[in-house]
Amino acid sequence: MILKVLRILNKRMKLTEDDQRYYQNQEKGYEGEVQFDLLTEKLQRECHILNDLQLESNKSSFQLDSSLIFQETYSLFDVKNFEGEYVYGDEYFKAPSGRDIQNPLDQLKRSKLLLSNLLQSLGSKLTVEAYVIFINPQFTLYQTPPDLPFILPTKLDSFMKKLDQKPSRLNQSHVNLADKLISLHQTVPPKIQLPNYSYETLKKGLTCCNCDSFSVTIVGKKLICGKCGGEELVTVAVMRNVEEFKLLFPERKITTNVIHEWCGVVDSRKRISRVLGKNLKITGLGQWAFYK
Repeated sequence: MILKVLRILNKRMKLTEDDQRYYQNQEKGYEGEVQFDLLTEKLQRECHILNDLQLESNKSSFQLDSSLIFQETYSLFDVKNFEGEYVYGDEYFKAPSGRDIQNPLDQLKRSKLLLSNLLQSLGSKLTVEAYVIFINPQFTLYQTPPDLPFILPTKLDSFMKKLDQKPSRLNQSHVNLADKLISLHQTVPPKIQLPNYSYETLKKGLTCCNCDSFSVTIVGKKLICGKCGGEELVTVAVMRNVEEFKLLFPERKITTNVIHEWCGVVDSRKRISRVLGKNLKITGLGQWAFYK
């Protein structure tokens, strides 16, 4: 959800240098998680795959990028998409820029502890195994102690083969545990400081679904991009932008006038009203009507 909001803000306002760096790090992290998900999907061994869980234990929130439930173990993975040459230190990682960043081992230990406590409270006796996965082949880490739960890019293939050789036969208790963890997933993540923005300062208008360009025109029932040539039904484009509006301003009401201004390029309020009426439920009458 945070990444979705940052994507919208990135195309509708000029982010500060720090906000832009944070956004790019979020994008890169997501790309790394997708790459690792593709690897876990290839596993032949019987296991439950759970991705991107936001959980809570002892009133502390924690995130699991990827995790696998096997017969006797629960394997959790913190995926890092770092690139370049890093130096390991007990209290820090020195990045290629010379900047010190937090040691991923600290976050891994915290997640492992909170997950172990949560599983215990759920009556599970699975042993928790935790690893940091460095997914980017262009990543190098110097001065790494050999006993750390770090899976470097050169070791990733052999590590995945080792996972696929785990003896594992699942039963209903494993299914119940997976279902319970999914039900505990927090759809609203912990508050993270987002860039300051307001409705008035954001750029209005429909954008291309392919390249995010505002250089779009409406021809009949289609929205056509003048930059990449992409086409999309106007109805779909309007509702896509309604979803963006709802993400940015969850407390504001969806009205014909607001969405007409937000979409910009749609010339007719009646057209906006028809689209909203077909896809959302109307509440109220006349000037007080809004959509849910």
